[in-house]
Amino acid sequence: MKIAIGNDHRAFRLKCEIRDYLAGKGHEMIDAGAHDEAGSDYPVYGRAVAELVAQGRAELGIAICGTGAGISIAANKVRGIRAVVCSEPYTARLARQHNNANVLAFGARVIGIDMAKMIVDEWLAASFEGGRHQSRIDQISALESIRESMPVDL
Repeated sequence: MKIAIGNDHRAFRLKCEIRDYLAGKGHEMIDAGAHDEAGSDYPVYGRAVAELVAQGRAELGIAICGTGAGISIAANKVRGIRAVVCSEPYTARLARQHNNANVLAFGARVIGIDMAKMIVDEWLAASFEGGRHQSRIDQISALESIRESMPVDL
């Protein structure tokens, strides 16, 4: 599988560990940076990973910053991306099965390398179940075309 991976400066070391771990399992990795621990901005790398996935140059993406929150927010601004922050494997599995999450995010300040590997393994092993979940994915996709705030009819 071809996987894009990106990070900010806080997550450089964890990104390298995960990149090498997945390459060792036979995955083709696209390293979207950052390429060192010099200060960097997570939106740049969240977007880079997301664009690679959205363009079909990578099948899935992994985005890592200090908490996973900021880089996932940036990734989710790219049309067609469903990025999810996970700090444990259960959410990672369900994010793929129910939400067809195509970008996984996590925080280098939040989890260690062993937990990161478990999360990634569970996420990659899962697949989208479709069925009743597809209509919800369609609803999420429809939100991408909304240009202005609209009243919510409850």
